[in-house]
Amino acid sequence: MKKIYYKIAILFTAFFVSCTDTEMVTTNELTTPVTSIPADACRGELLIKFKPEVADLLDQAQTRSERGVMTRSSIPTVDEVLDVAGAYHFERIFPVDVRHEERTRKRGLHLWYLVRFDKDADLQKIAQDLSNVGEIAAIEYNRTIKRAYNTQKRPFMLDEQTKRAIAMCTSESAERPFNDPGLALQWSYINNGTIKEAKEGTVTVGADVNCKEAWKKCTGDPSIIVAVLDEGVMYTHKDLAQNMWKNPGENDVTSPVDNDGNGYAGDVHGYNFVSGNGYISWSEATDTGHGTHVAGTIAAVNNNGIGVSGIAGGDGTDNSGVKIMSCQLFSGDKGVTLFAEAQAIKYAADNGAVILQCSWGYNSGRSNAMNYTPGPTTDEEWASTTPLEKEALDYFVNNAGSPNGVIEGGIVVFAAGNEFAPMSSYPGAYKDYISVAATAADETPACYSNYSTGVDISAPGGDSWYHCTEYGSILSTLPGRGTATPDANGSTSTDFGDNYGYYEGTSMACPHVSGVAALGLSYAVKLGKHFRAEDFRKLLLKSTQPITYSDESKLYYENWSVNGTNHPTRLQLSDYVGQVGGMIDAALLLNNIEGSGVDMKVPNIYLGTGKTTTINLATYFKPGNADFTCQVADETVATVTEIAPGKYTVKGLKSGLTKAVATAKLNGGSATTQEFYITVRTNAGGNGWL
Repeated sequence: MKKIYYKIAILFTAFFVSCTDTEMVTTNELTTPVTSIPADACRGELLIKFKPEVADLLDQAQTRSERGVMTRSSIPTVDEVLDVAGAYHFERIFPVDVRHEERTRKRGLHLWYLVRFDKDADLQKIAQDLSNVGEIAAIEYNRTIKRAYNTQKRPFMLDEQTKRAIAMCTSESAERPFNDPGLALQWSYINNGTIKEAKEGTVTVGADVNCKEAWKKCTGDPSIIVAVLDEGVMYTHKDLAQNMWKNPGENDVTSPVDNDGNGYAGDVHGYNFVSGNGYISWSEATDTGHGTHVAGTIAAVNNNGIGVSGIAGGDGTDNSGVKIMSCQLFSGDKGVTLFAEAQAIKYAADNGAVILQCSWGYNSGRSNAMNYTPGPTTDEEWASTTPLEKEALDYFVNNAGSPNGVIEGGIVVFAAGNEFAPMSSYPGAYKDYISVAATAADETPACYSNYSTGVDISAPGGDSWYHCTEYGSILSTLPGRGTATPDANGSTSTDFGDNYGYYEGTSMACPHVSGVAALGLSYAVKLGKHFRAEDFRKLLLKSTQPITYSDESKLYYENWSVNGTNHPTRLQLSDYVGQVGGMIDAALLLNNIEGSGVDMKVPNIYLGTGKTTTINLATYFKPGNADFTCQVADETVATVTEIAPGKYTVKGLKSGLTKAVATAKLNGGSATTQEFYITVRTNAGGNGWL
């Protein structure tokens, strides 16, 4: 039997349970037939996408809704079918966010609705009847997302034994750029060969993501936001709190009021899509700490003298380190449905995230594991069977970031899967995303990792069965245990403790790539560079070191334990040659960024009369500029007022257009100027939607 099924909790990759039954319902435009209902389909619920021709009718119905919930669609043919299903209601899947409604409609996401009706109704018949309605473009069963690992298992915690191991490494402190004690055991960042060896498990100096060299140039920038779609991230953890994203429009996780109008109330550090509120949780009895562990690899606070380091965690000073947004998909034994998963993906894009960290996926299409149903095998199969998920991810890829920021579009990173399968799991296998395989501490493939078709790149994920020590896994942050009630600011009265521990899996390899990507974008900010998302994705995949194997095979010990009976198994390395991509190299990525992208330009500004906006000129000039000025040609149209060095408030006074000139002086005295235009419109900034 394969390793993951002996030790699936330690590997910690969250996989959706897929079904043999077709999950997409036929329409006039789609050819997939309606067969049987997936085993994990939610009774009394369907996901429906309407055709654009009926958008006005749906908008009219929504104006009569209560908090977005409608009891009639205003489309007679649809209502006729659903009347048979008993009491029902419609809910637009993606709440109206006035800031982004225009692009939401451009991508057609406003046409997706969740319909709920009598749970005792014949779900398949209703889906079949609706598939014959001409106004409907797509129908999908709303499946429940589940994790495939045993949540009762616990990680190898940072105990006294681990602390002694750290103490043994103190003589090497001069080699480490930060004073975080756990960095001595984070071989995936700086591998000096000190991992305890046993049996045939070896260690290769330099088999890491090359943080030591990369950190000489950049340690992380707070303008870069990484959305962690996972269990809730412990935002009060002392090694994470400083680098948690904070929504400027919200300050109370318990508030029922959506203060910033983005469609989600109380979303201070992200949103709990399991419970439908702003309180991110991590204290359920069966929570595993998975989200907190992943977040620490990306952005644990560096150089604070405690715990561990993060790849893009800053240098310990204020305003350094990338930010983590927690989009919670799992809580205890509960998982979201496709409905909420799609919401989480779009939420991340609309609220500033530019990297989507996803240590989950479907089963591989070539899984040989017992009692596991294979997932999709082609891009076309995945896209046709999960159209809502595909459209939400497309929205992130195309609409995250900004044409005036460091990146236009977003980067999506997935774990390849832990099934030993010669194929990545979906969605990560899709051509527009990045699928990450896992390696051991000598760059050999981790004995559990998926490989071959769909896999793009490799990163350290740990392999304790090969190294025969938990120190061969990945050390990162973990939540403590206890019960807590949040106050208005999301703080807790109970001290959970700031725990650390080891996990392994492609789940752990995935955030290494997300962290390096975040570090690269941080360096682009520092250099005043701009990238299109697709160009940056390609640059990331080029920034690797080739992986070669000196042996034809390696020996690992299934279900390894200190006191247990260990069974040796050979992994044929020849099967993996050229099948796992290259090893991600942070220093190489930063070097490649220096010669890529385009220089940032001060963007044109559009605002309404009486409205204000702010602009940070330092973002749009190369490093070294210290003295900024900004002048407006026609101050009857707009004014520009400096509020901090390089930061200005722009106020619209009357309708019109005026040129502005921004000047930046280098420390040496030379000056650079950029021209941009300010357009003021009478009705700009109004709602404009519903």
